Amino acid sequence: MNIQIAVLCDAATDYQGKLNLLGAFDTIFTRKLPAIHPSCAIVLRVVFARVETGKHRVRIAFVDEDGKHILQPLELPFEVTMPPNAISVSRNFIVNLQQTRFERAGSYSVDVAFDGRHEVSIPLNVLVVSPPNNASAAPEDVLPPP
Repeated sequence: MNIQIAVLCDAATDYQGKLNLLGAFDTIFTRKLPAIHPSCAIVLRVVFARVETGKHRVRIAFVDEDGKHILQPLELPFEVTMPPNAISVSRNFIVNLQQTRFERAGSYSVDVAFDGRHEVSIPLNVLVVSPPNNASAAPEDVLPPP
């Protein structure tokens, strides 16, 4: 198994095996806590070798810096099938998240395990920023990068 992509992004789609990503990020800026991030996607692109044909499980856990789950871990079964003359096959995994709540600033991680073995962690930082001095600033809680 080769994890080619492991990322948080604004949106992602899979179109006939082609992975489309929009807005990859690793930091969320907010003016206040708790922060609610309206929507994002956890995205993986994984290449499996012929010897990995068969049934598998992927587990995705979103945790804070103390290892506490901020979302219920997701465990999904899947099967790798190989075309007759192929030596490998790629699979795209997209998990869409809505209204993700961050109680405090700090480091977070999306931990990914295949068949019970940790394979990759996707880091995420939540930072509180001071409101700008001008009155025309956007009122949103979660902000674009400064």
